[in-house]
Amino acid sequence: MCPVSVLIADDHEIVRRGLRALIHEQPGWQLVAEATDGRDAVIKAEEFEPDVAILDITMPSLNGLEATRQIAKLSPRTKVLILSIHESDLLIHKLLGAGARGYILKEDAGRDLITAVKALLANKTFFTPKVAQKVRDGHLGKMPKADEEFSPITARQREVLQLLAEGKSSKEVASILGITFKTAETHRSNLMRRLNCHSVMELVRYAIRNHIVEA
Repeated sequence: MCPVSVLIADDHEIVRRGLRALIHEQPGWQLVAEATDGRDAVIKAEEFEPDVAILDITMPSLNGLEATRQIAKLSPRTKVLILSIHESDLLIHKLLGAGARGYILKEDAGRDLITAVKALLANKTFFTPKVAQKVRDGHLGKMPKADEEFSPITARQREVLQLLAEGKSSKEVASILGITFKTAETHRSNLMRRLNCHSVMELVRYAIRNHIVEA
């Protein structure tokens, strides 16, 4: 029987320590990589192609939503399980649309994490009880199926927006994303125009409202 490979990504050491302990208790499970931000999680998911990636939703550099989208493209065999403190219907809908197969609240992780991973490994989905009720009641299905169709900005612009909202300069954005300073400045200008924002602070408010960064 092949070992189960797992990647965990969370910017809090105490959370990673708890996840690490739960995984190490499972016979045949192997923690192949850890990441402290979403961008590193994507890099390691592509490198290790784990069976399951456990992602925090609010991570620096690249949030769990964007990381899920990229992992789904770069490592399609990897099943993504989201950890979150949020129960927002819109956020859950976006994550499922991005390719996440499971969603559990951090407060339930000690009880549900192993069960959730096993469900994903069996090609099933798993939702924390409060979220599962929403799914059963059909509340999430009433939302638009593909939120990307209604987004005023592109995936790359969302990455730039998160970095700007985290206080990065255009020069730092260019370095992190591997683009030129001029391209970073163009993205910044286009973001302000598309979102009708007139300052970085207004961009930050937009990012918070849309769960791109946490307040």
